[in-house]
Formats: sequence, C-alpha cells, structure tokens
Amino acid sequence: MNTLSLPAPAKLNLMLHILGRRPDGYHELQTLFQFLDYGDELTLTTREDGQICLQTDLSGVTHDDNLIVKAARLLQSRSNCKFGVTIQLTKRLPMGGGIGGGSSDAATTLLGLNHLWQLNLDQKTLASLGLSLGADVPIFIHGQAAFAEGVGEHLTPVTLEEPWYLVVIPPVSVSTREIFSDPELTRDTPAITVRTVLEQGCRNDCQPVVARRYPEIDNALIWLGNFTSARLTGTGSCIFGAFPSRAEADKVALQLPGSLQGFVARGSNVSMLHRRLQNPT
Repeated sequence: MNTLSLPAPAKLNLMLHILGRRPDGYHELQTLFQFLDYGDELTLTTREDGQICLQTDLSGVTHDDNLIVKAARLLQSRSNCKFGVTIQLTKRLPMGGGIGGGSSDAATTLLGLNHLWQLNLDQKTLASLGLSLGADVPIFIHGQAAFAEGVGEHLTPVTLEEPWYLVVIPPVSVSTREIFSDPELTRDTPAITVRTVLEQGCRNDCQPVVARRYPEIDNALIWLGNFTSARLTGTGSCIFGAFPSRAEADKVALQLPGSLQGFVARGSNVSMLHRRLQNPT
C-alpha cells in the first residue's frame, strides 16, 4: 500500500476554563474535547525521493508554514525515514474556527505517515511530536474524547453522550493569540474535577471576550440561542448547539441566516480517523 486516504475530524471544546498563566506565557487550562463525524480529508501517497509535497494551497498559508508539511518533515526527521510523501487536502473545516482544522490535519499526517511509512511509533511518541506543533494535536493523536489539563496535553479519557450538533460558522476568523492576550480574559477560574464537569457542565471563559470583540459571533450566539444552548468552541469563531436527533438539528440548520454558514454532525467519543485506521483503504 503506497496511498492512504484519511479523515481529519473536527473537535468541539464543550467547556474551557483558564486557571492562570504560566511563567513561559502559556495558559493553564481545563477543557473537555469531543470529536465530530465531519472534517477534512487527506490523501497521502509515498514518494521514493524523500520530498514532502502538499499539492493543495491554502489562502494566506505558505507551503512550508502549513502544519501538514511541518508534521511530515518532523516525523521524517525524527525517524530518519528515507521516504517522502505527496499530500492532497480536501479542506472543509474553517481556519480560525476553533474546531481543530490545522491541528487535526497535522495529527492525521503523523498517524497516516506512521502507518504508510511503517515506522511503528507508538501513540505516546507521536503525541509528543504533535505537541511541538500545537497544544491540540495530542488529542487528535489519541483519538478519544477527553478532559484535558495543563496546556491541553494531560488527557483523561471520558465517555460522553453523543448528540447531534449544529455548528455555526460566522464570517470571521479569530486569532487565538489575540484572545489569550486580552486583558479582560478571565485567568483565575478555580480548578475542578472531571466528575464536576460531567455532572454540572461548565462554561467557556473565552466566550465573553470573543463575543465583545466580534459582533458577528455575538449575533450568531444570540440567533442559535433561540433554539438551544449556544456555546463557543475554543477561542472561536465557530459556535455550536446540541440536539437529540439529526432531524431537529437539520431543521434549525435550514433556518440559518444568509450571513452564516454551518453544518450538522454527530458527536463521537472515538475519532473517525482511528476508526478508519483500523480499516484503511
């Protein structure tokens, strides 16, 4: 097998608490991740010449700065692999949406090439590599819904309900760095336990800051709030609401205003990437 097509699923942050800022500038977090059965798609084809070639251009991102290329080169370097890869990307997840597009693409690249190049590296090693690319990459490497702490690298697997979600995409891209630099961001939320999160639910500390800075997101939260509890994922820009059935989520999706895009997807405790890797095609 020298070609492998794999999904790069979206994720939701069902809650996000910011406990404080570390001396290195990163923030201590507590967050709850769940995957969606919706995402990008990558097709990886082995090359004999050692070159890493991403054939799909992304607006505003150079070839060498793309996390997919960085992930492939990192894995190639750390494993001393002589192979290269040609990668085609079908992009569905918005950039700056808070649903993990770039991080998920990087994780799929690492897992896919580990399989394709027959490197036999374990998940712990791949997650460590992924963390150097972005705080959210390890969750996609592990592929299990989880309560995350630290900067997002300390993971406790959880089993959650798997409702249908309507994810709404406002016409803006949010800079994570900008939100975490905002002086009004809450940075002193007390730490809580996994049990408290699962029993009581929680909030997203970034939501008030994002809603204040981006009226388009605030308006989307108000609109979706007419139908269900509307929440921001990560630092945004995407927002989401849960529904008990696809039919109910679809019904609301059909009422989206012209200024908003969105999609309906099922929550999943196991990443569809990991399900595909068990039966690769």
